[in-house]
Amino acid sequence: MTIFVLLLSGVAIRAYRELSEPGAWDFWRESYVAATMTSSVIPGVVIDGSKRRALAISGRIGSASATWFRDRLDEARLSPDDVVLLSSPGGAMDQAAIMGEVIRARRLVTAVATSDASGKLRAAGCASACVLVYAGGETRYGIAGSRLGVHRFTMSKPGDDPVAEAQRSQGIVLSYMRKMGISSRIVEAMSQTSDIRWLGTKEALAMNLITTPVDQP
Repeated sequence: MTIFVLLLSGVAIRAYRELSEPGAWDFWRESYVAATMTSSVIPGVVIDGSKRRALAISGRIGSASATWFRDRLDEARLSPDDVVLLSSPGGAMDQAAIMGEVIRARRLVTAVATSDASGKLRAAGCASACVLVYAGGETRYGIAGSRLGVHRFTMSKPGDDPVAEAQRSQGIVLSYMRKMGISSRIVEAMSQTSDIRWLGTKEALAMNLITTPVDQP
């Protein structure tokens, strides 16, 4: 009994220490209680003249969204060239970059839109960290009426040098965007403001952020 109590105490102390780490409680809550994002599988959406299976995700990108997203993709059973539809105000930059890497590894395409059960697309917004997820698509559709918003990223914590952290964040985003085939001009656009700056379609095309504009919906 004494050994059991000691073991239980050790587990409880370790769990307390882990949850005391910055962001640990958010990660635990999102993983086991309530995810910050929602998803739905659409059997067929028509984009650029072809019908494809799609996973639509929306909501804030949280501390555990990358794992949540991978699980939703596994359940959706998307094939290469199937679609990830995005509608999000942004959130955790590191999680968004991982989500984008997963999309690229699975050779999926991305579009900023929502969809009803019949597959009809509606314009939506994708801002801040959501743009990193969108960047993961091998093809990145620009749906008419949908918006892509960028701003300056920061990952500073209390005690950090804000200038150094801003430079580090910019370097991480620049490396990621280049890997995804997107012009470094997007990082210049991000660095100009801490508020959301909505990119015009021509501007996003010039950066190669949008690769294929689509007139619908």
